[in-house]
Amino acid sequence: MEIDPITEQKIKVSTVKRRYGKVITLVSGFDKGVDIKSTAKSLKAVLACGGTVKDGVIELQGNHKKQVRPVLIKIGFKDDSIKD
Repeated sequence: MEIDPITEQKIKVSTVKRRYGKVITLVSGFDKGVDIKSTAKSLKAVLACGGTVKDGVIELQGNHKKQVRPVLIKIGFKDDSIKD
């Protein structure tokens, strides 16, 4: 029995305050089969923000915690695999 990697992943969306009081949104928990760079590119384009990928975690500039879930669902991730 094979398990689809996209259904078993637990994507976590959180915010962290960084230097000079700037807030960034972290999106983590992707499986190895997911193209994180293209996912980050899509998130940055839709949310109109800057960002990067570091150590398998997408960092988006600004507080986008509420907006990330609908964008990830539109890209193709399952709603129950995304945790706020």
